[in-house]
Amino acid sequence: MLALMEATAARALLARVPELGAAQLTALIAAAGGEPGRAVEARTARAVELPAAARGFLAAPDAAALAADLDWLAASGATILLCTDAGYPALLRQAPAAPAALYVLGDAGVLSSPQLAMVGSRSPTPAGRATAREFAAWFARAGLTVTSGLAAGIDAASHEGALQARGLTVAVCGTGLDRVQPPEHAALAARIAARGALVSEYPPRTVPQREHFVRRNRIIAGLALGTLVLEAARQSGSLLTARLAAEAGREVFAIPGSIHSPLSRGPHQLLRDGAKLVEAAADVLAELNIPLMNEGLMEAPTPLEKPPVLDKEYEMLLDALGFEPATADTLVARTGLPGESVASMLLILELDGRVAALPGGRYGRTP
Repeated sequence: MLALMEATAARALLARVPELGAAQLTALIAAAGGEPGRAVEARTARAVELPAAARGFLAAPDAAALAADLDWLAASGATILLCTDAGYPALLRQAPAAPAALYVLGDAGVLSSPQLAMVGSRSPTPAGRATAREFAAWFARAGLTVTSGLAAGIDAASHEGALQARGLTVAVCGTGLDRVQPPEHAALAARIAARGALVSEYPPRTVPQREHFVRRNRIIAGLALGTLVLEAARQSGSLLTARLAAEAGREVFAIPGSIHSPLSRGPHQLLRDGAKLVEAAADVLAELNIPLMNEGLMEAPTPLEKPPVLDKEYEMLLDALGFEPATADTLVARTGLPGESVASMLLILELDGRVAALPGGRYGRTP
């Protein structure tokens, strides 16, 4: 039992060493004869070229932080994967700047399953959110694990779609796994841990910082066979994830949108740069050379019950709204209907589930 505790403590210490990448930890473990317990010894550290911060931490570890980490690991059931472990995901190990260690809540084995990353806007249109959910459910039924970042918008919709299809999903977090960011996704995070895995390179008690969420994008891209971008601005973390995927030799996919929508500019830029155009979920599997393992996926979906026929003016208003968000004033100008009529009609359409109110006083059609 003492040897086990020592091994766990050594792994927790190595996972917390600052500025330690996979290459340095691999060299450190090799110099220790493959034993993490010896890798933390001063003489081993002296035999390996390490960043100054890493060398300083190994010489004088933060005992209080380490003790708190061990308490959290025991209480949460989380595991630590070092880059030298057999269970460390092989695709991530091959990616540039692979993390030295991963904290995992849930099934660590899911990290080695075939994955597709899905990323996009934190403020998507209702149609974009629905597309992410539907595509993720389709991928999950096809046998792919859906990987994303637990953020609001497309990330959350992608996780939810995979879960609704009773598939697997992985959330890569930019904080320690003892907290959830954003906090309102706590229930979603718990469902992901029960049906997949929460992953972070950051030790417990690491608070949200912008640069952490930027850095975690390389893990999202590195874990997956490819990255699919839905609704993203031209300057966004989603495009960074796509670029990192391309640099790692992975496929990049993009769903096009309206030329008038700012959220289409990111996918359109990716398409100009050589990303694969996606109009149906099956397009992704074809590019990845993944066979349809579930024959039911090849069948046409069951038609939904047709919604009630709308009055002519309501149909005209929906036609004027089109497939990109618009304000009530814009719809007044397009239809020529009185402003008070447009406002009341939008309210009725919203209650009927045909449109959704968006930030900035805009409205968007729901699928």
